[in-house]
Amino acid sequence: MDTILGLDLPTWWFLLIGALISGYGILDGFDLGAGALHLFFRKEESRRIALNAIGPVWDGNEVWLVIGAGALFAAFPLVYGTILSVFYLPFILFLVAIIFRAISIEFRSKEDMRWWHQLWDVCYSASSILISLLLGLILGNLIQGIPLNAKHEFVGHLSDFFNPYAGLIAVTVLSLFMLHGAMYLLMKTEARLYAKLTVIANNTSKFFILCFIATSLTTLIYVPHMTAIFKNYPVLFLLPIAAVLIVLNIRRSVEKRQYRRGFVSSATTTALLLILFAMGLYPNLVLSNTDPNGHISIYEAASSDGSLRTMLLFAAIGMPLVGTYTVFVFWTFRGKVKLEDNSY
Repeated sequence: MDTILGLDLPTWWFLLIGALISGYGILDGFDLGAGALHLFFRKEESRRIALNAIGPVWDGNEVWLVIGAGALFAAFPLVYGTILSVFYLPFILFLVAIIFRAISIEFRSKEDMRWWHQLWDVCYSASSILISLLLGLILGNLIQGIPLNAKHEFVGHLSDFFNPYAGLIAVTVLSLFMLHGAMYLLMKTEARLYAKLTVIANNTSKFFILCFIATSLTTLIYVPHMTAIFKNYPVLFLLPIAAVLIVLNIRRSVEKRQYRRGFVSSATTTALLLILFAMGLYPNLVLSNTDPNGHISIYEAASSDGSLRTMLLFAAIGMPLVGTYTVFVFWTFRGKVKLEDNSY
């Protein structure tokens, strides 16, 4: 098997897809969090400011999800097919929620009626919450494993997805996104909305820390395979320790009203938690909780070396372009939000 800088091609693609998913979690995470908080803003002006804070960037942030899904299909087609077939209903709901979220943002400002605005406000907030919960639900099931036989066929039931552990992960993801979104909005707003958001950030930070503690303890007790790697490589304990310290720094940033630092910390927390998830899976991409032969490893699921090598070249060219575009958009629309005639 070909290697590049000491790593084989499937591992490179494992890392690349992980980077793309982390990018999506960080970037679309604050969009979804802002949407989840939207109905807490009572005044029309506040809701418009909150929408315009994410208006220039929300659609570009979703590009990372599209690229990540495409990379998964190209590099690990067996995993792509298995995950989509197993999580068919959650992904359908996910796509419907994405559609409603997009049209809510775009349609809201097309009419001046109050009921029209309220309708799309509810759709926008509900779809943002649903997307966050579904992402957490899928993640929770992937962490603890899904019922697959030796042929990688799903042998469970729909009700298996809605288990307590996956539900806890779903609520934790929502709490993290709400905190992340509050931090972002605090960097983009001022005056009365800013004051409102300081209270929201204080509450969401406490909510996330409680969820983080509950999730960590539950994972240690009930999902021991996610911590097995630390027994073999004790130095990796530095990562969960770093995650704990950064989570505490979020709370410290909120108390000191250093929201830019808090936003960086919540983004770093998102990335670190996904890294810990990837470390628990590697070298597998999908775990079976019914048959060890049902695990799908990166080597079993990978495309041919020739395909992986060619696609890696395109990724080396394309990802910096996407990253540059993302930085450019955020730099162009930096600063506080000001409502104009062409605003949402």
